[in-house]
Amino acid sequence: MSVKIRLKKFGSKARPYYRIVVQDVREPRDGRTIDELGIYHPIEAEDKQVSFDADKVRSWLDKGAQPTDTVKSILNRNKFTL
Repeated sequence: MSVKIRLKKFGSKARPYYRIVVQDVREPRDGRTIDELGIYHPIEAEDKQVSFDADKVRSWLDKGAQPTDTVKSILNRNKFTL
């Protein structure tokens, strides 16, 4: 089973927010998740936009989960090394 760390969308069209989740690649974007790692609010203040559990992210990366490009850039901006 191939898994990805990606964003799951919540909120409305004008006020989106996302959860950083681990999902099977065959699931749709808003489908069933394996684990939730954090949140991303793109319209919040810069210091409140992202929060995630670094230990969980590291654990899933060690298990072979691949982050999407967007999640990779979010993690890099928050000084998390891949």
